[in-house]
Amino acid sequence: MGMVHHIVQQAFHAGNGLRQAFCALCVAVPTVLTLLSCEREPVLNLHHDNELNFDFAVIELSLDVYWDYNIGFNATYDWRNEWFYGWDDEDNRIFGHLGYITPTTFNLRRYYMGENGQDHHTQVDAHYIEGNSYTGEFRYGFWDLLAWNEIGQEVQSVVIDEASSLDSVIASTNQTMNVARYNPRYTHSFNQPEELFAGYEQSIDVNRNLDGFTYDPERNVYVRQLNLQLEPRSYIYLTQIVIHNNRGRVTGTTGIANLSGMARSTNLNTGVAGNDPITVSYNVRMKNAVTVNGEQVDIIGGRLVTFGLCGLNPGAISTRSAPSTRANDRKRHLLDVDMQFNNGTDSTLVFDVTEQVAHRFRGGVITIDLDMDTVPIPHRSGGSAFDAVVDDYDEEIHVIDM
Repeated sequence: MGMVHHIVQQAFHAGNGLRQAFCALCVAVPTVLTLLSCEREPVLNLHHDNELNFDFAVIELSLDVYWDYNIGFNATYDWRNEWFYGWDDEDNRIFGHLGYITPTTFNLRRYYMGENGQDHHTQVDAHYIEGNSYTGEFRYGFWDLLAWNEIGQEVQSVVIDEASSLDSVIASTNQTMNVARYNPRYTHSFNQPEELFAGYEQSIDVNRNLDGFTYDPERNVYVRQLNLQLEPRSYIYLTQIVIHNNRGRVTGTTGIANLSGMARSTNLNTGVAGNDPITVSYNVRMKNAVTVNGEQVDIIGGRLVTFGLCGLNPGAISTRSAPSTRANDRKRHLLDVDMQFNNGTDSTLVFDVTEQVAHRFRGGVITIDLDMDTVPIPHRSGGSAFDAVVDDYDEEIHVIDM
């Protein structure tokens, strides 16, 4: 009898642009084999009184990221047709890449469940993976596996909490120095989380009968292949304020914008976002003389990453009719941006984008059409002299008493 060690490796395919995340998980189990000269495949000796030792299991991570409803979510939504702001070299220099960036390093957590696959996690093995392959030993019994991408930045916004509970890993974001307007619980807005993907496979049965395993004669091992899909746990929103009839009245922006009512955290295991709503701060830029549907307009645009809507798992919501599908979201979402005017004043305009965010629960384009013929220019000097809430689906403007 003999033990055979083998590592299965698969080439890592990184796509350009916006792509959906997938991972392949392969568990290779060396077994106790009796080799007979007249048999091509070895006979299994399954001794119940002598526990067999597993030598290794191989995880092959092949990550391909899509931000495409049609490919990733079986729904029709072409965000490119709605995105007028574009993304040029200057945007790349200031804000970074427009879409998801394919990860190359990952964190793996192995939870041994013993003979009962329904027990709580009592122990965890932590592993860091460079590339897309991993080798480790597995015992008989049930296992849960969790994988997520390593952010890999010296300074990052995401905080990973593994200490509060072994049954789940929670990712959250931290506060900025900017004052928050809409949530009395927090005096400051929060940073955007980095792009985060995770996959979770439960109750993987490594049994003594090797059910579901296939013999590989070249490696002389029994192999079982499992598929583990890594899905986004943070979601990209592209926001744009299309300014009609500007005629030079709005001259620029301070570069700061905020979106309220988004989740502060997410559960990497389940994909369900936390119930703690926050205001997320991000950067914007103004472009002049952009042609949209034959009209020359100015646009204030930006890219925002969030953990999504509170208490929801976007991956569990059917999107056959997206973007008409609306999430059961009870939070109000206000988008504000600081604008500068040609008389030297500046103002914070606030837009109610609740319906758009509820329909774009996996991220997407948020568009605000602003007709400057309907917005008064502030006349007080110094600071934010005027604030308004502009409804998403009508032209009514509500002035907030400051």
